Amino acid sequence: MRRIFCFLLANLLVISSVAKSYTSDVVRIDTPGGRMKMKVLQPKDASGPAPGILWIHGGGYVNGGFYMLGMSCAPMLVERFGAVVVFPDYRLSWQARYPAALEDCYAALEWMYSNADKLGIDKSRIVVGGESAGGGLTAAVCLYARDKGAIPVALQLPLYPMLDSEDTPSSADNHGRMWNTRLNHWGWRQYLGEAYGTDTVSKYASPAREIDYSGLPPCYTFVMDGEPFYDETLTYVRHLQEAGVDASVDVYEGDVHAFDMVQPGRDISKQARKKLCEEFSRLLKL
Repeated sequence: MRRIFCFLLANLLVISSVAKSYTSDVVRIDTPGGRMKMKVLQPKDASGPAPGILWIHGGGYVNGGFYMLGMSCAPMLVERFGAVVVFPDYRLSWQARYPAALEDCYAALEWMYSNADKLGIDKSRIVVGGESAGGGLTAAVCLYARDKGAIPVALQLPLYPMLDSEDTPSSADNHGRMWNTRLNHWGWRQYLGEAYGTDTVSKYASPAREIDYSGLPPCYTFVMDGEPFYDETLTYVRHLQEAGVDASVDVYEGDVHAFDMVQPGRDISKQARKKLCEEFSRLLKL
């Protein structure tokens, strides 16, 4: 109950601080699973084509939704860079297992790209980002977009991403706060269904299965050293670097998964988001 209260309080505080700087509309699009709702954030004082960001919420592939938008980095990026954000309410694993979430998120990316002129988006600055499972879907969407070759993604921001359906050194026996080994196994089992624990898991479901990282967009992320996704985050960044991709990660001390969302007032959270903005600006040459 305390965790839920902190989530909701953080959400309200962030929304109240930036609500006057952008408009928020709900749109519905067709996806392979039917009609999907999305929130579209647009700056009120747009001065020209801006970065377009597909921001994907977390929740272990099992939960989450619009209520997480205010806690995410998305409103900050609208406020500071005049970005346009599309925030999809994708199908969760209790509604439909993989590949439902990926299908929905890629459909949102296609919609954002095809409506770029109407939305005031610069097609050369398409960004995909998200936290936790949303970070995993970020990597999956970027892999899928690269392989299809239809939409050029300029930047990926998979924050402390949920990438590996198999145990890693940091996720195998983890008792960190907000997310741990038990929850991680449960989340992957719900998302993958019968494929869980087998060698048939697709790279688009668990991007850690990928072996070719060439041609993927530049990447920035951050993670805490005591949380479950520490090792898979660093491994993902290393693989990108080895493939010649501009990729970097900042590591913070602690064991709180999604620390910037659940503890937004801490200096370490402010530092992480400040660095995210710096890297966003650098990588997009803003």
